[in-house]
Amino acid sequence: MANEKSARAANIFDVARLAGVSHQTVSRVLNGLPNVRPATKERVEQAIAQLHYSPSPAARALVTRRTRTIGLITPNNVDYGPASIAMHFNLAAREARYSVDAVSTAGGDPTAVRSAIEGLLRQRVDAVVVIVAEAAALEVVRGLDVAIPVVAAASTQRRGPRIVSIDQYRGARTAVRHLAELGHARILHVAGPAHAPDATERVRGWRDELAAGRLETVEPTHGDWTAASGHAIGMELDIVSGDAVFVGNDQMSIGLMSALRQRGLRVPHDISIVGFDDIPEAGFLYPPLTTVRQDFEALGRTIMQKVLVALEDTDGETTDTPLPTHLVVRESTRPA
Repeated sequence: MANEKSARAANIFDVARLAGVSHQTVSRVLNGLPNVRPATKERVEQAIAQLHYSPSPAARALVTRRTRTIGLITPNNVDYGPASIAMHFNLAAREARYSVDAVSTAGGDPTAVRSAIEGLLRQRVDAVVVIVAEAAALEVVRGLDVAIPVVAAASTQRRGPRIVSIDQYRGARTAVRHLAELGHARILHVAGPAHAPDATERVRGWRDELAAGRLETVEPTHGDWTAASGHAIGMELDIVSGDAVFVGNDQMSIGLMSALRQRGLRVPHDISIVGFDDIPEAGFLYPPLTTVRQDFEALGRTIMQKVLVALEDTDGETTDTPLPTHLVVRESTRPA
């Protein structure tokens, strides 16, 4: 019998027979799933070692009907936020012994997002994660009816069990409150694209905090998240000494500060500025930028936790509550 086994590669059923368990139990041990007694797990591991069993991805998929691959759909840009979410999600997936098949889509075109999801389904991924950068993409995700879990990283007021987010709204309110407490009566907002959910939530937080403080509201100016757009806006912005600006992200803050310097306005002596994201360069600007920090590592891990709970029926707890932000006060703000 041993000679017969050595003449061909052992399979999962050979391991199950030797260990005296079902092949489903062997599969649970191989995939690190819970609810396997320690003694049973030890028998299976001994059988695996004795038979020199090494499952191929294809064979594992046939038995478990799973590929241990997650599809990841990202926006087709290199913005700091989406790129950071994708990186930390990949790390969390690797720790959970899943591979990631990533696809980029051009903008938030619903047809492109739907096509990307269909392509991943044909590759038999176990779940799909969508990093949402535009409102249209979120509506596609909400309207899906597929047999596998779909988890979205998206800023939205309409929370759901498969939506994970960072609290853009409260982060914006914290930024504006900081400026108001410094005595700035006129707090302008340079926002991100009007169709971007992150920008929408930050605008909402800015408006509500101004209303709470009974401060003047001037309609926001929208950029495209880039430093170039922040610079262009800064050259035209109706702003005077004593004003403050809450900027939708740090890259636009960089461009805005450069434009204000060209116009002879000093930051923070004349104008206070608060950004959003806390990019790695934020603390090394001149002056160092006060900004709202987002915990992208925690977001990536939370997304993976949602996927695992949906796929493996683990005992892990998930929440629909957005992750908190943190205001990092540096030298781009000062009392009016």
